Amino acid sequence: METYQYQFLQTADEMTPYYDLVMQMGYLLGREQYKSYLEEMIPKGYRQLVILEGSKAVGLSGYWINTKLFCGRYVELDNVVVDIAYRSKGVGAILCEKIEAEAKALGCNVAVLDAYVENFRAHSFYFRHNYIIRGYHFLKQL
Repeated sequence: METYQYQFLQTADEMTPYYDLVMQMGYLLGREQYKSYLEEMIPKGYRQLVILEGSKAVGLSGYWINTKLFCGRYVELDNVVVDIAYRSKGVGAILCEKIEAEAKALGCNVAVLDAYVENFRAHSFYFRHNYIIRGYHFLKQL
């Protein structure tokens, strides 16, 4: 396995340089709109973890710590992305492991995430890492 470094990010200025990696998710956001969304999300607890190979960002996940009635304190992985050239090289596992460890240290009981229904490769990855399908995430355009 490759040797990777990681860094937890807390500010929009720290997160914005990784815009191109996040856009591999297929979002149609300009760089300024991305930064604007981050500036709105961060005060609500949004953070990111970036995985680096040297100075190249090869994986990134946002995450939120919150509380829900059904599970208590939890971490939600959000916008999990691994650079296409680095998939199946352990980067996704590092993202999950580091965020889960941070969440445990912060008293979380559960890790949750969403994966698009057509993203079968992601489903296989999460099943291998002991995630289960517990429900459906519904969406309605307003």
